[in-house]
Amino acid sequence: MQKMYMTHPIFPTPNIRKTADFYVEKLGFNAVEYLNSKEPHICLYKDDIEIILTDSNGQKVIPNHELYGYGYDVYIIVDDRKQIQKEFEDKGLKIVKNLSVTDYNNEELVLEDIDGRWLGFGIKLDTDNWENFQNTSPVYKNK
Repeated sequence: MQKMYMTHPIFPTPNIRKTADFYVEKLGFNAVEYLNSKEPHICLYKDDIEIILTDSNGQKVIPNHELYGYGYDVYIIVDDRKQIQKEFEDKGLKIVKNLSVTDYNNEELVLEDIDGRWLGFGIKLDTDNWENFQNTSPVYKNK
């Protein structure tokens, strides 16, 4: 099977520019607009992350935690979780779960975005059982 490298979450949103502004102003992303294309969207970029915003055509965004009772809408691997939590706190962002270690051995925190989505930020603490993953993932290589 062909090797897969990364994913780009696609977030439908009722106000594409307002959501893009949140990610740019509060989370430090850069935005590139493709609003005149056949499928209008905005791409958000930061480091190795790309998030694609699309127009929800007036539909309300229903985050996973509301729809299913738990779960994040995206999970972003980060090295310095304490620093990122401090940055979010300093900006007055809504942290719904403070930095902690989960029962599945991730150290993570969860932020709520302007549309109510939960964004997980963390890393797997014990990757000993992930030998193949460690050898192929640019995130875990050389850790």
